Amino acid sequence: MKDVKMDITAGRNYLNETKGWKSWAFTLDHKRIGILYLASITVAFFLGGIFAMLIRLELMHPGRDIMGPDTYNQIFTLHGAVMIFLFIIPGIPAALGNFTLPLLIGAKDVAFPRLNLTSYYIYVVGAIFGIYSMVTGAIDTGWTFYTPYSTQTSTGVVSMTLAAFILGFSSIFTGLNFIVTIHKLRAPGMTWFKMPLFVWALYATAIIQVVATPVLGITLLLLILERVFSIGIFDPAMGGDPVLFQHFFWFYSHPAVYIMILPGMGIISELISVFSHKKIFGYNAIAFSSLGIAFISFLVWGHHMFVSGQSELAGMIFSFLTFLVGIPSGIKIFNWLATMYKGSISFETPMLYALSFLFLFTIGGLTGMFLGAMATDVHLHDTYFVVAHFHYVMMGGTVMAFLGGIHYWWPKMFGKTYNYFWSVVAAILIFIGFNMTFFTQFILGSKGMPRRYYNYLDQYQPLHAFSSVGSWVLGLGFLIMAVYLIHSLLKGKPVGNNPWGGLTLEWTTSSPPPTENFSETPKILHGPYDYDKIAVEPSI
Repeated sequence: MKDVKMDITAGRNYLNETKGWKSWAFTLDHKRIGILYLASITVAFFLGGIFAMLIRLELMHPGRDIMGPDTYNQIFTLHGAVMIFLFIIPGIPAALGNFTLPLLIGAKDVAFPRLNLTSYYIYVVGAIFGIYSMVTGAIDTGWTFYTPYSTQTSTGVVSMTLAAFILGFSSIFTGLNFIVTIHKLRAPGMTWFKMPLFVWALYATAIIQVVATPVLGITLLLLILERVFSIGIFDPAMGGDPVLFQHFFWFYSHPAVYIMILPGMGIISELISVFSHKKIFGYNAIAFSSLGIAFISFLVWGHHMFVSGQSELAGMIFSFLTFLVGIPSGIKIFNWLATMYKGSISFETPMLYALSFLFLFTIGGLTGMFLGAMATDVHLHDTYFVVAHFHYVMMGGTVMAFLGGIHYWWPKMFGKTYNYFWSVVAAILIFIGFNMTFFTQFILGSKGMPRRYYNYLDQYQPLHAFSSVGSWVLGLGFLIMAVYLIHSLLKGKPVGNNPWGGLTLEWTTSSPPPTENFSETPKILHGPYDYDKIAVEPSI
């Protein structure tokens, strides 16, 4: 504990001695590191979005529109790899988590500020390797790097998998930092069951990051060794087993789904309670369901492999466990709905994204049950139904929660307001555009349209065209958002300490917070959701 406090003190002193760009490049302040992550993942999201728009343009009509089949394979691989490894996995934990976690528990910083900054620079190095791969010979394997093709293609498999390998260390270090911070640096009086639910979600996520990420690292390292030294691990031509790669990859990547979604669920718990002005329903159930999801997530990887030749018994077990993981997710959904019931709901922009999350994630989770049943999965496997399901969970869930969190904590991060009218317009366009784009793909998949195909039958063209138009509406919503948030930074009106009337500790300090977060150690006088006992007026 003493070493942790000394490390934080050293970080604050070093920050006070630097000015200008060095105060950002060498900062040990968790808030600035969170903003650096936010800027970096925003660039990654923009890049991944450009790739997505190119994919939808190409699929407007059968045959060639703007690119050939080889380029198409590279573009959809880069879209997946950039969105997964550079945006959605580090998105909420590294950006919003870094900024808010110490504030939420009344700490002055994370436990290891130097490790925190190191994690960011490891992320940057990994991103550089990824960009190098794009420039020198973009990978065309799909973001899953499936063998044996990934051991044979001449594209940049080694550089891209090395990028993902490096990024894994950033994820592990961030998880370790969060676990120690939550255990050791909570303010006096903040017991485990007085922590905000976003902290519980970050804690469960950190456990997954620390336990699961090394498996991916080892898997990618074995793939690199096989390509460089021709060692027969996954390639059947050299005596390897390509299905072994799938077992290793999904043992990480299915828990990684919850690295992406659990922090988003934590954000939704904050938004639902604050904007319903009501005590969260079933606090303990939501908290423990986060840990339950983290545990069960390690047991369900085989549902990605129902058609891989695994035994019927294994398929039955993985199918059962897939249905089981829906229970803690369902607990959260019903508790959020119960919280809103008879609440005094304010339809502020963050709440609009929370409502979008509830609608879209529920569809994503329900369609996951369809894919968890072996009989339907055999028909729907590797079709656009899977693409739609994945995006309803990842974008309809994680990204909507991320956008809600951005709009919720933006005034705290920068001390400025954004334009309410245009933020509502953007939220509506994003919701409409998302459903136009991806609900259409459920229909495409159920009709048998395979995913990842460059060409397709004429009968699918109207649905593909409608999906592509939806992507333009979605892109317009994000463009409007970028404009009003940038305008907010330049000309936004200052806000008070607590613009939403929240009860968690970050709203008791200034906007933006000072270097040490709090002028004195916070006193925990109430729970984070005690709206039935305390009335707080927003300070605009």
